[in-house]
Amino acid sequence: MRLRRLMDARGRSVAEASRRSGVSRMTVAQVLDGAVWCDLLTIANPEKALEADLWPAREPGNPPR
Repeated sequence: MRLRRLMDARGRSVAEASRRSGVSRMTVAQVLDGAVWCDLLTIANPEKALEADLWPAREPGNPPR
């Protein structure tokens, strides 16, 4: 849900989110559909591309690198 909200807020399509993050379009689409869960390595790339925190357990003030 966080990924969808951030993509919508930034006007990013699945294709653009995929291109910017290096995560395949299929994986981005499956995550958005709730068909798959991301592991830490997969979620780190969209965090960098969107410059936002997507991992729910991350401490506030500890941004992605």
